[in-house]
Amino acid sequence: MPTKEIRIPKFKNEAAEAAWWDAHPSVATRLMARALKAGTARRSPLKTVTIRLLVADVETARDLAQKKGLPYQTYMKALLHEALEKERRGAG
Repeated sequence: MPTKEIRIPKFKNEAAEAAWWDAHPSVATRLMARALKAGTARRSPLKTVTIRLLVADVETARDLAQKKGLPYQTYMKALLHEALEKERRGAG
């Protein structure tokens, strides 16, 4: 059985991209299944943590994430990752 071609459109912005992915969850599932089968999927281990943050910082993150069409925790995780990478590169 031939594999169906997956076409991902070009997006005007992150909100449009997020909306498209939300409307097409099976595409992400199929892409991950193909990557796992081909051995090209990269899985980074995750650890659940609890952290106390200023209410104002969480509210700001929620507002900014909503403008980008992202869940706020995903947005905060990306910000933390970017900041840590920047610090690691600068600390050489």
